[in-house]
Amino acid sequence: MTAGVERDLLGFEALLKESADLNRLVKSPVFSAEEQLNAISALLDKAGISGLAANFMKLAARNRRLFVLPSMIASFRAQVAERRGEQTAEVISASPLSDDHVAALKEALSASTGKTVTVAAHVDPKLLGGLVVKVGSRMIDASLRTKLNSLKFAMKEVG
Repeated sequence: MTAGVERDLLGFEALLKESADLNRLVKSPVFSAEEQLNAISALLDKAGISGLAANFMKLAARNRRLFVLPSMIASFRAQVAERRGEQTAEVISASPLSDDHVAALKEALSASTGKTVTVAAHVDPKLLGGLVVKVGSRMIDASLRTKLNSLKFAMKEVG
């Protein structure tokens, strides 16, 4: 049951990321509960999302709580991952990571945390080089930008 619900919620989350109109429907207080419910029902039917996940989203629409749906989906995903013994690491790099780098990073983080680690990689060219890794409440900042800033502050103290 959890796998089907998870699949449907992830499918809806993907639709949210793709569609600015759906985002507007979910976040805007301009639409009435009935309009939101009708639109969400039609979208869920078209996307093939049914059962418990569809009922949950329709209930959120009826109660004018669609705007919290992305947060609820994220919380659901976090709880499912925790029950599976998985953890997600957010990795920010200056350039896209190769598959070999991602695999090595997963292996190192899994050894460190004792859990299966999924890597969510993002690119931020402002880092200049290196990585910023966030796992749970821990953050490891090994970016060139941070190292240069540290050096700059150290130089100010000396001179």
